[in-house]
Amino acid sequence: MNITFDQAVELLKNAVKYSTIENQKHLDLSLVNAPERVKYQEALMVVQSAVKRGEISDQELKSLLGLV
Repeated sequence: MNITFDQAVELLKNAVKYSTIENQKHLDLSLVNAPERVKYQEALMVVQSAVKRGEISDQELKSLLGLV
C-alpha cells in the first residue's frame, strides 16, 4: 500500500490522544484495530521519512497532526 504524505497525516490524526500529562498529546497506535495497524505504521514511516529528508520540520509535522 502506497500512501501520500497528506493521506498519511489524515490517517495518523485518528491515533492522536491526550496523554496522562496535562495538555499533552501523542500518537497511540494501540487506539487502532490490529488489522489496520500496518496501515498506520506505513503512514508513520511516510511522515518520518519526509522529516528526515527535510521536506517538513518536526514541529510542522506535529502541528499538522494536532500534537501541538
